[in-house]
Amino acid sequence: MNPALDRRTDSADVKSPGAPTTVRWQIVGMLMSLCFISHINRVSMAVAGTDRIMDQYGIDPVKMGSVYSAFLLVYSICMIPGGVLIDRAGPRRALMLVGLSSAALGALTGSLGWIITGGAGMVFGLVMVRGTMGALSAPLHPAAARAVGNWFPYSERSLANGVVTAAAIFCVASAYPGFHALIKWVDWQGAFMICGAATALLTLLWSWQARDWPAQHARVNYAEKTLIGIVPPEIKGQGNWDDLLWNPSLVLVTLSYGAIGYFQYLFVYWMTYYFEKILHLGADASKNYAFLLQMALAAGMLVGGWLSVKLSAWLGVRKGRALVSGGGMFLSAALLGLGVLAHDSFWIIAWFALAHLAMGAAEGPVWATAVDIGGAKGGTAAAICNTGGNIGGMIAPVMTPWIGGKYGWPAAIGVGGGICVLGALCWCWISPRAKD
Repeated sequence: MNPALDRRTDSADVKSPGAPTTVRWQIVGMLMSLCFISHINRVSMAVAGTDRIMDQYGIDPVKMGSVYSAFLLVYSICMIPGGVLIDRAGPRRALMLVGLSSAALGALTGSLGWIITGGAGMVFGLVMVRGTMGALSAPLHPAAARAVGNWFPYSERSLANGVVTAAAIFCVASAYPGFHALIKWVDWQGAFMICGAATALLTLLWSWQARDWPAQHARVNYAEKTLIGIVPPEIKGQGNWDDLLWNPSLVLVTLSYGAIGYFQYLFVYWMTYYFEKILHLGADASKNYAFLLQMALAAGMLVGGWLSVKLSAWLGVRKGRALVSGGGMFLSAALLGLGVLAHDSFWIIAWFALAHLAMGAAEGPVWATAVDIGGAKGGTAAAICNTGGNIGGMIAPVMTPWIGGKYGWPAAIGVGGGICVLGALCWCWISPRAKD
């Protein structure tokens, strides 16, 4: 037996190992809940902007785009410091910080509507509040990916990451009809308040139930610890986090994720606007179509995680993940192009939905690969990768309406496909740090 694993078990576990418990999947369930509600707090800004705030305060799309990008700009700047925090304090504490701050700042977003009356003041206030939320939300996905790395064997990590990220995207899909209905019920200010309270409750549940490592959890038996087979961080070589910046594979994963971020945030922030204001599909129908596309993205993440596990067992980890992520991005670009060229609304939605499905498949292997490359600095590696994703995401909300105004909205959407092709090419040279 590995002495490191032996130090992480007690005598009762060794005497009667039994069947592995499923605490690791319960951890995933809580990660899904935190990602879901955190993204509600994030995406609700776009829903409230389209439904109420832009018309109520006379804010044009480009200025509203600056509010959306403020979150992503500060989020990206603080991503690597957030990753260092994860590796030092552990994912449990990092996610407690994310959840409690997101709850408070989400509620503060709503309170601005009761305090500010002018458009310029509202833009300034939203930029400040959403920018602060971006800073304190930075550890969210790197901490979730690091928790998966701590709790899952190598063979299950792509699937677990796919499940967690799918929950975040399911939230994005649900935010359009769900937050829209909440706004109709209690107006946009009250809707933000309710979501803030829900975020606080889920964060308290996480702080009570979660632990950083299987060895720290009372309900994990010896069999599950052996299955997971993770060596605690204190007996691993630590190295310097800035060495990761020069790792060629991590650089390529980061660039690839930047392309994914551009694609995803293009649609997150401007999907409903494009359907409703450009294609004139109607307000309610546009929100339903936005929901459908995000559900396709979430489904793709589940399929991609499962497919990555299967192909990695058959072809090896490098080829399996490259086929799922790189191939998914190539396919997504092609399908997106078909959607841009289509004229009938049915085919536009169908091609866009399939493009989202293919793009979703690329997500899980990206996070698994970043954490595997980082090793003991997996949180920092995931943060570096997510920085790339959010730089792409930060550009999309402002670049898309600018391109749309100059060259038309079909061209603005099509640019996202070209960026996806470049991101897919990165997978020709990415090599994950294999342990098996």
